[in-house]
Amino acid sequence: MQWRDQGIILTLRKYGEFDAILEVLTRDHGLCCGIVKGGLGRRQRGNIQPGNEIDVTWRGRLSSHLGLYNVEVKNARSVAFLYTPSKLAALNSVTAVLSVALPENEVHSLLLDGLLAFLDTLNLAQDNILNWGPLLVRFELGLLQELGFGLNLGSCVASGQQDELIYVSPKSGRAVSKEAGLPYHDKMLTLPKFLTETGHDVTIEDIRCGFALTEFFMDRHMLRPFAKKIPQARRMIMDYII
Repeated sequence: MQWRDQGIILTLRKYGEFDAILEVLTRDHGLCCGIVKGGLGRRQRGNIQPGNEIDVTWRGRLSSHLGLYNVEVKNARSVAFLYTPSKLAALNSVTAVLSVALPENEVHSLLLDGLLAFLDTLNLAQDNILNWGPLLVRFELGLLQELGFGLNLGSCVASGQQDELIYVSPKSGRAVSKEAGLPYHDKMLTLPKFLTETGHDVTIEDIRCGFALTEFFMDRHMLRPFAKKIPQARRMIMDYII
């Protein structure tokens, strides 16, 4: 059987001496794996880097088999981040998280659109975590939403009020106001202001809290139930928080 699709490369790993196995988030077939013959040779290596947007043809005897990929590059997005280490770290983080979080062959076209928008905006952002950090936090919140574990950060779970929301309940994933959460502040997650206030000047502490928030719920809902862990590439993001 054979199909053709478009998508973003998430990971690649060596297979044999010169071949490579690609994980690609495709529009109509979800997360799929395939072998690129000679993928690690000089002619193709640069084309199959994580983050590159591609047209891909898959061939195999059965849909459950590890078939062969033929790859045509539409947008070599990874090249744009080679000389900006923090942006490259963000790219590696988001592709690694998607690789471990998504089930194979489950279509998530909206998530692919979100990933494309994320990479476009990341490319235009200044090389500073204060500029792209909130973007990554929002993408991870969107990933949780897409997989059925969205957080409700619009109103307090205890009182229903919509102002002074500074906590998130680790049990419910709902926002908690300052007054309602104060007696339990040591057990709460911090809700960064850039998720609830417009025009707020983002701080390093906001970024740190945002990453801690999404990591907690990604680990609890998306990864731990399937005996998976937060990827090392995601952990390395913290190296850019000074």
